[in-house]
Amino acid sequence: MTAIVWQCYKFTVRNRLRVSDSKAAEIPASSRKTGLSMKSIRAIFALLFIFVSTVLAASLPATLHAQSTSQTLTIDANAPAHPFPHFWEQFFGSGRANLALREGYRQDMRAVHDAVGMRYVRFHAIFHDENGVYDEDEKGQPIFNFSYVDQIYDGILAQGVRPFVEISFMPKKLAAREAIHPFWYKQNVAPPKDYAKWDLLIHKFAQHLIDRYGIEEVASWYFEVWNEPNIDFWAGEPKQSTYFELYDHTARALKAVNPRLRVGGPATAAAHWVPEFIAHVSAEHVPIDFVSTHGYADDTVEDMFGTHEEIPMPERICRAVGKVHGEIAASAEPNLPLFWTEWNVPSYGDSNARDNWYVGPALAHDIDLCDGLVSQMSYWTFDDVFEENGVYHEPFTGGFGLITADQIKKPSFYDFSLLHTLGDERIQNPAKNLLVTRRKDGTLVVAAWNLVDMDKLAQGKSQSLTLIFAGVPKNARASIQRVDESHGNPLPLYRSLGSPVSPTQVQIVELNKASALRAPEERTLSNGQFTLTLPINGLAVLEIQSK
Repeated sequence: MTAIVWQCYKFTVRNRLRVSDSKAAEIPASSRKTGLSMKSIRAIFALLFIFVSTVLAASLPATLHAQSTSQTLTIDANAPAHPFPHFWEQFFGSGRANLALREGYRQDMRAVHDAVGMRYVRFHAIFHDENGVYDEDEKGQPIFNFSYVDQIYDGILAQGVRPFVEISFMPKKLAAREAIHPFWYKQNVAPPKDYAKWDLLIHKFAQHLIDRYGIEEVASWYFEVWNEPNIDFWAGEPKQSTYFELYDHTARALKAVNPRLRVGGPATAAAHWVPEFIAHVSAEHVPIDFVSTHGYADDTVEDMFGTHEEIPMPERICRAVGKVHGEIAASAEPNLPLFWTEWNVPSYGDSNARDNWYVGPALAHDIDLCDGLVSQMSYWTFDDVFEENGVYHEPFTGGFGLITADQIKKPSFYDFSLLHTLGDERIQNPAKNLLVTRRKDGTLVVAAWNLVDMDKLAQGKSQSLTLIFAGVPKNARASIQRVDESHGNPLPLYRSLGSPVSPTQVQIVELNKASALRAPEERTLSNGQFTLTLPINGLAVLEIQSK
């Protein structure tokens, strides 16, 4: 019965959004972030779904929820290993530059830096008029003002995080025309009216950064030209050739200031344009230090791959990463690093999966599949201080981030925190639900998960997992930490408080205290074995002392 309600909901949403794909949860890149309102649809179907689910749950036998599967896996501590850089945790996205002026935003950034290892942040719109960067006098001569730029970057650097500079969008007085994007903050996405003035803006901007922070610091940053020019974030026509012109001017202007500045693109949506872009910069001898593109699990297969294959949403990101990795390898610049500068786990529509403990196993799954194919992946976003569709009015509405706009840490914050503890060597293991790693001191760190798609929860089962260790003492000391429905999850307490739209400071403290990860459970191996139970969408991280 719930499946019928869900199918009706998908039919309604599909027609509301005019999405041609058969899965309503799969939204093309051009529509994914445009903020189309479905408030009334959601309200009706949410009530209907809750009612039907409640009736159905009451009629199910208790044994259904107790079902589980068993799995026995062997872990050889002496198996071959390879370097395992933490490519998933060092870069994070954020909405737009001006948000960095807020104290709560900076506090969230510090929390993610300290617990997760965040080192860079990428956001839109450093040249938005709200930052006052560009003006012209009565004679049309440029006037530059980097006061807010300084405050933005000073605040980020004070949290131990560096800018991954997305060069966007177009100042009003430099724009060829008014091309206002539908986001709430109304950025202008037009090309420049005068490339000589654009080049001067880039030159003044880069030189100012070097003068303020020093070349050693700024040479450790990255400069990415624009955001998703293949869709509605770029109004040049035709899109590709006009974007290439923008890139050429920007990259050359940056390198003219100092050749140590690192620049790349094309920052496209849904993994588009990479072969054409590399062919262009190679043929025209335009500077490039990295390739960047985006892809979300919600992007349609047709959009991201140009096919009609059946690729499950949890498989799409790393399939796309592998595709682009291969395109770079086959290009005239095969050694360019790949930065995947926007991604996230599947949203599953109004299930609000990104507020859920589902993020942990979905994240671990992506780490497993993307390992070795990408230099860095920038998770979109580190918190929910995010205003593309307007100001958030309540927590837990399916936002991208690890922390709500009210500074409540979500399960995803604890998922990233646990996976941060993985070692820097990955030990070979054929299991599809294990990451086996080793730290420099020899400690084994193993992530195990039980991933169940959010649209298949009714068929999901808990999993009893027995791990047999070879190459460590039979009675080695072990510890375990978890994130699941009962661990690292503020949602039960939030609901018991009545799901407040505006939680008080006292409630926020209570929520974070209740969901904070508990001290690790200390155990020892039993004749070289460790048994644990993983609930649906549970994530567990074990540490095994090798000596």
